[in-house]
Amino acid sequence: MFIKQLYTNCLSEAAYFIESEGEAVVIDPLRDVEEYLLLAKERNASIKYIFETHFHADFVSGHIDLAKATSAPIIYGPKTETRFKATVAKDGQIFHVGKLQITVVHTPGHTIESTCYLLKDENGKDHAIFTGDTLFVGDVGRPDLPGGEMTKEELAGMLYESLQSKIIPLADDVIVYPAHGSGSSCGKNLGSATHSTIGEQKQANYALQQMSKESFVQAVTEGLAAPPTYFPINAKINKEGYESMDSVLEKGLTALSVEQFKNEIDNDAIVLDTRNAAVFTQGYIPGAIFIGLEGKFAEWAGSLLPFDKPIILVTQDGQEKETIVRLARVGFSNIRGYLSGSYEAWQKAGEKADLIIEVEADELAMDIPFDENLVVVDVRKEVEFADGHVKEAVNIPLGNMADPASMADIEDTDNLYVHCGGGFRSVIAASLLKRQGIHNLRNVVGGWSKIKEQSGIKTEKDASVLN
Repeated sequence: MFIKQLYTNCLSEAAYFIESEGEAVVIDPLRDVEEYLLLAKERNASIKYIFETHFHADFVSGHIDLAKATSAPIIYGPKTETRFKATVAKDGQIFHVGKLQITVVHTPGHTIESTCYLLKDENGKDHAIFTGDTLFVGDVGRPDLPGGEMTKEELAGMLYESLQSKIIPLADDVIVYPAHGSGSSCGKNLGSATHSTIGEQKQANYALQQMSKESFVQAVTEGLAAPPTYFPINAKINKEGYESMDSVLEKGLTALSVEQFKNEIDNDAIVLDTRNAAVFTQGYIPGAIFIGLEGKFAEWAGSLLPFDKPIILVTQDGQEKETIVRLARVGFSNIRGYLSGSYEAWQKAGEKADLIIEVEADELAMDIPFDENLVVVDVRKEVEFADGHVKEAVNIPLGNMADPASMADIEDTDNLYVHCGGGFRSVIAASLLKRQGIHNLRNVVGGWSKIKEQSGIKTEKDASVLN
């Protein structure tokens, strides 16, 4: 028996490859399927089944492309409806993989079709359960994502029944392999570990403690932050199908001259710059949106970029394919190409450029007492802001900045000092502000981590939010 967890930090997502006696299955594959095909080749195995735990909202699955490449059937749990060919398994149905057995365990609650897969080893003993978004380390899947007629309270009630009847009765030594780890928006507060055991979760996971259904429903539905705006789009793509990754790459890997790049801009294409933040601030194409590959790239791209406009890229040389793949993982397919020669080609052509002025936290401390038009813009999440912020700072969470209305209260006379926690998100925010014509701004290097060390800057907390 061979089990490999394939974890993608950018999405906090785990896919799984299981092999026995030359037969393999893949659970919850990403859209770029090369890794699974290579692994099968290394193991001298053929992929027999592709299991999906549910319609993912936070990424586009590779189920369709992998099925085309391997002829393996796509398996979903009960209550699934798709627009492509898939096998809808019954609760309790068993699939054989070499000397292993995989049992379908329908666990509705996160979504109607949510399903876990229980793996029995060569001796018929329960070995591991692949829980998708039903059970995480320290948390459970949020019940407020699906559309339709069911409320989050109704789905939470179903999740309670699923956990009580299907998960809790499992033996303590059964390994838990979830679809996500810390940082995912599919739960409220996922733990840092990417696997656990049923016994450990019975001890530590609040959702598996003894409580009434009513108490459980309240516990899993309260304090839910709004899900990223791209979640419904990705769920729809996963349900209805998508353009192949090969086709997306073929279009996206088109090298554009400066003149061709300018023509695309004139045709309303979005310029996405994925270079390092420190490089971007020194010079970039006016109107470009910065989202660096070094951060939570896919999540911010899905949250902030429009899905109905073409995208053209400015990347570090050699990172064009990686950028396109990571965009495709969250549903972007209309990528028209990249600037040949990167930003340096734009400079050499003598085209107009923009930059973002950066200041240290001590400079902010010196400017606050003497500039009556100074406004500190904090782009961290509300809970981060509440836990400590510059006194009288304005909180505009980065996730809200896809909507220009979030910037409506900014005056032309304001001198903006933009910051986040460490400096990555604030550069994204600064690029969005400047795209909206707000140029009187500075990015505070190091963000809140440096600001709070300055004795000359008054800070405060908002206990009402924290409580």
